[in-house]
Amino acid sequence: MDLAFIPSPSRGVVELGPIPLRGYAFCIIIGVFVAVWLGNKRWIARGGRPGTVADISVWAVPFGLVGGRLYHVITDYQLYFSEGRDWVDAFKIWEGGLGIWGAIAFGAVGAWIGCRRRGIPLPAWADALAPGIAFAQAIGRWGNWFNQELYGKATDLPWALKITSAEDGRVPGTYHPTFLYESLWCVGVGFLVIWADRRFKLGHGRAFALYVASYCAGRGWIEYMRVDDAHHVLGLRLNVWTAIAVFVLAVIYLVLSAKKRPGREEIVEPVPAGEEPADGASSKDEAESESEAESSKDAKDAKDAKDADKDKDGAGSAKKG
Repeated sequence: MDLAFIPSPSRGVVELGPIPLRGYAFCIIIGVFVAVWLGNKRWIARGGRPGTVADISVWAVPFGLVGGRLYHVITDYQLYFSEGRDWVDAFKIWEGGLGIWGAIAFGAVGAWIGCRRRGIPLPAWADALAPGIAFAQAIGRWGNWFNQELYGKATDLPWALKITSAEDGRVPGTYHPTFLYESLWCVGVGFLVIWADRRFKLGHGRAFALYVASYCAGRGWIEYMRVDDAHHVLGLRLNVWTAIAVFVLAVIYLVLSAKKRPGREEIVEPVPAGEEPADGASSKDEAESESEAESSKDAKDAKDAKDADKDKDGAGSAKKG
């Protein structure tokens, strides 16, 4: 008899009158808001303008959702196009099924379009968003809890996840809550990026690369624990190989970028003509102006004192003569 376990919700949707509020979609939406809110604060701290992160997210988020869904449908096509399946279900994103690899890849394309329209560097924007994306993933993973999906191997640990649904081949029982493991890992990744960014002044996309590498390190062992159907290559799940490949690419980028472009960008967003600079840039400019003003005042005082000494010497000579 199980003395303790994490219960699963009896249903993944709550009816608010005629509007169904689905737990999976709710978690995704909350995650997006957290990522944009934190990204905006970090962008302003780097000298960017308020609202820029949200404006570019209007491009990045839809692209990311499409990419995430495409990756899931392509890599798990048997769930939608095999015998007895309805291909229309491939469009029911609210029922779960987003591949983070496709979401990041397509989201980057959308962000690139938005950044290009605003004339700002994509790596700097990605650095500002990096920890927020990790926190968004941590929140989004709870959508899998609502859908009773993506759990691990059977276990009787006190924090085991109790699955009650028998749909789509599920076997009721207690399993490793891999959704919780990944959620906690993503929280750790988010704080790691924030700490490293403050400690080492990461720039030119290195904060984002650190997020990618750290996430992949955790996703590899968590993915290995899962028991849901997946394609295997050389005995490993496809997503494990993807995590390994992306991890290596992120580390290579970190090393090469640090050698080629050390430090952090001084200017992340140009100021349109006739507009005031952002708060961060304004404070810096004001400090520089005050410093220049003080230097000019000191120079003027020194000159006045020197002139006064000359006048005094001149008067003394005249009196002596």
